[in-house]
Amino acid sequence: MDQALQQFRERIVAATANKTPLRIRGGGSKDWYGQALQGDILDTREHTGILAYDPTELVITARAGTPLAELEAALAERNQMLAFEPPRFGAASTIGGVVAAGLSGPRRQAVGAARDFVLGAVLMDGHGEVLRFGGQVMKNVAGYDVSRLLAGSLGTLGLILEVSLKVLPRPFYETTLRFEMRKTDAITQLNQWGGQPLPISASAWHGGVLIVRLSGAEAAVKAATQKMGGEQEAQADIFWNELRDHANPYFSATSGPTALWRLSVPPTTLPLALEGEQLMEWGGAQRWLRTELDATTIRSAASQVGGHATLFRGGDKSVGVFHPLTPAIAKIHRNLKNAFGPSGIFNPGRMYTDF
Repeated sequence: MDQALQQFRERIVAATANKTPLRIRGGGSKDWYGQALQGDILDTREHTGILAYDPTELVITARAGTPLAELEAALAERNQMLAFEPPRFGAASTIGGVVAAGLSGPRRQAVGAARDFVLGAVLMDGHGEVLRFGGQVMKNVAGYDVSRLLAGSLGTLGLILEVSLKVLPRPFYETTLRFEMRKTDAITQLNQWGGQPLPISASAWHGGVLIVRLSGAEAAVKAATQKMGGEQEAQADIFWNELRDHANPYFSATSGPTALWRLSVPPTTLPLALEGEQLMEWGGAQRWLRTELDATTIRSAASQVGGHATLFRGGDKSVGVFHPLTPAIAKIHRNLKNAFGPSGIFNPGRMYTDF
């Protein structure tokens, strides 16, 4: 066991013995995400480096403290990418934090979520033991794919040491189209396009404008462009990068409602009658809402259409950042956490205050 791992193990074993909470932290670029932070910081940034990268197999393995920028630069040299476009939220972002947060960017609409790209992981549990998942497929008695369970777990299951991710080639050709239309019309149009063989890789609606990205073979993209119409978006790369990193005016606004909610709903859902400024992504499946409405009103509206709502940024976190779990799902969450760390030292309360 190398020095960094030994230090991690000593910290974890001592914390378990003393029942001292540990706050697993990489670059801290997502400290604002989730409930209130608790515990002594367990910094992962010394545990860094790309361990293996085989462009022909479309797999890359890196230690958790590896900067996301370093990993993406290595992929770019071989014209490949993390297709789920994880939000970076700053230069300090690490690949361990990417997996722990489980957030996906605009291309999620076409390729899947962050968890779909996690092939394997190495984890240190509450006893300081190193566990390997994926590759030599190891599952617990309930049959869970643990490596994918880590995506979005916010460090509550243990210390992620390494991750193996599926990567994809960059598209041969891309273009972005712009359409002026109301939100209701945008939802209808996106669902009509979704039923056709069009190479749509991302979409976003805000303020009466629908932006759609097409990616793939040049002939297919150009044929789709002729069929769909619209106008060319002149600053497409800037638009999608700012949307991915929440750096565009909608997310970075300093005036108006301070609470930013993320609603996940069926893509065919008509506009929800909720007061506030809205932005729509992922073919209508992800609805962002800047509002001062109370949590009960927002979550009730999302639940009525078969969705859920997360208090993403700002607002009063005492209402619970994440949508309340049903008793059955909450039991599964607790059983998983107890299986990896019965003492509950890892990021306590980061997802739910009683978890």
